[in-house]
Amino acid sequence: MGCGTSCSTKDRKSEKVFISHGSAALKAALIIQNWYRGYSARLKARQRYALTIFQSIEYADEQGQLQLSKFFSFMLENYTHIHEKDPELVARLFGSTLQDCKDRQEYVSCIDVPDSYNGPRLQFPLTFTDIDILLEAFKQQQILHAHYVLEVLFETKKVLKQMPNFTHVKTSPSKEITICGDLHGKLDDLFLIFYKNGLPSGSNSYIFNGDFVDRGKHSMEILMILFVSFLVYPNDLHLNRGNHEDFMMNLRYGFTKEILHKYKMHGKKILQILEDVYTWLPIGTIIDNEILIIHGGISESTDLNLLHRIERNKMKSVLMPPIPLDEDHDTDLKTKVGATIIPREVKTNGSLSEQLTKHEWEQVINILWSDPRGKRGCYPNKSRGGGCYFGPDITSKVLNKYQLKMLIRSHECKPEGYEICHGGKVVTVFSASNYYEEGSNRGAYIKLCCDMTPRFFQYQVTRTTCSRPLYQRVNAIESSAIRILKERMISRKTALIRAFQLQDHSKSGKLSMAQWAFSMENILGLDLPWRSLSSHLVTTDKNGNINYMSSFQDIHIQKPVKEAQSTLIETLYRYRSDLQIIFNVIDTDHSGLISMEEFRAMWKLFSSHYSIPIDDFQVDELAERMDLNKDGSIDFNEFLKAFYVVHKLDKLSKSDSNLP
Repeated sequence: MGCGTSCSTKDRKSEKVFISHGSAALKAALIIQNWYRGYSARLKARQRYALTIFQSIEYADEQGQLQLSKFFSFMLENYTHIHEKDPELVARLFGSTLQDCKDRQEYVSCIDVPDSYNGPRLQFPLTFTDIDILLEAFKQQQILHAHYVLEVLFETKKVLKQMPNFTHVKTSPSKEITICGDLHGKLDDLFLIFYKNGLPSGSNSYIFNGDFVDRGKHSMEILMILFVSFLVYPNDLHLNRGNHEDFMMNLRYGFTKEILHKYKMHGKKILQILEDVYTWLPIGTIIDNEILIIHGGISESTDLNLLHRIERNKMKSVLMPPIPLDEDHDTDLKTKVGATIIPREVKTNGSLSEQLTKHEWEQVINILWSDPRGKRGCYPNKSRGGGCYFGPDITSKVLNKYQLKMLIRSHECKPEGYEICHGGKVVTVFSASNYYEEGSNRGAYIKLCCDMTPRFFQYQVTRTTCSRPLYQRVNAIESSAIRILKERMISRKTALIRAFQLQDHSKSGKLSMAQWAFSMENILGLDLPWRSLSSHLVTTDKNGNINYMSSFQDIHIQKPVKEAQSTLIETLYRYRSDLQIIFNVIDTDHSGLISMEEFRAMWKLFSSHYSIPIDDFQVDELAERMDLNKDGSIDFNEFLKAFYVVHKLDKLSKSDSNLP
């Protein structure tokens, strides 16, 4: 008995020691767990802030693109006798570049495929084998010959012309359909989708919801794979037009440059027919009369009945609003556009007499450019500058009106590749992973069966970052975001300094956090969390006041000419993308050269339209200095390359305590 009691007491003591140790271990585990959760949350916050920077600047650039389209209208109204000097420019902006397929022989037959060509060869009519051939060739980084590219484009246009504005498709218990969002030239994402989900076929249907091109380096390869697959399976692979299936967008965001680089001799021909193919892409898909799939979104005035009826091929560029035609019938059969007289032959052969009405144009703009938001109502999309923001009430109203259950759209990069909002009635799917920077976001696609419940599949193409810890990947994303933000700041340096000094009443060189944040937002208009980002952008004193000139201490623009004024350099740097596009439009022969006269005329119109306070003589002097060949011409591409930003940004190595 005594022994039993003694053993029992000893066991209880051991148990207490064990519990004590176990409790300590549990507390330690909880401490570690809480620390890790906080650490992960801070990393996620930093990643989210970086994505916010990327997206804000992306949307600001798109707003600039829409502003640029207004400039072209302004240019036609004010460039005296532009049609006499360059009728091809008028045709390029507002007319049709190609006659119908009667020009096919002229474009294709004159381009021979030499025996020495060792890239993929296509056989028409196309079959599944050609899809395979293309995929394997593109994996080996081969380039499809221009002859085959043009053949594919002409064939695609011929089939697209037979299609309605909205493609109606059906599912069944045995047949699912896969919906992919923006790919933006990210070929590896398309390869991964096909690897995970299978190639297109009669039993494996796909919908690709626009923005196949731009930004990425392999837009042509994606376009060829999608078009060839469409030609092989026209009833099972469906293509919607996005806001980047537009020659004006391609000028800014890279696809035009990619084509001219890959097809130096025949690039112009490819661009011309491609502009025409874009206009025939359907603007939406409807599944089982229940799910609407469009690229951007809707507005309170969206009229699907009207959108079913419009002649979509009349919209060459969604960025070019319809030209208001003079209602008076001139006896000389000329049409006036502002102060410019455009000959009748341009009108009848082009699209001036074949354009959408303003109401029809606005309907398509909203379909391709709009974004959903949580706020009720419909209001202008000020971030992008085009389309609208639509709230959950607008979604319910439009879906109910047309007996639809769901809207699936793309157009916005999402960290997880997809997002559900408006009570499950709106789904965004985005298929380009690593869109802004490697590791910045996942891609996704959706699978739908007859029960209409979407299933999401996520992925992320990984290369160099796959073995790096999360904090290193976040550091890389964050560094890239801060870099492009600082570029935006340096392009507005003069305006920012002026704004800072207006707030600095004591002339101390310092501002409060609130004053600095107000000035940054007021000048840059990027709607960013400036307080949280301040530690990456400026230095502060012990009282928390900001030394505002530290905003520019580690970054500057390299001047192409030392004597040029800083204000002029900043202005040219800020508008370099716009000027590049204008040059590419004017440079119809793609020679890379522009005359001094053209440069001066272009700049005077540009500065007038944008209200740029730069004296013309400053630009004249700079242009003369940049006439490197002394022949009265400027290599405008080289001229713009002279403007680049020098960075001295160290890798971010902030301690966790300093992170937002």
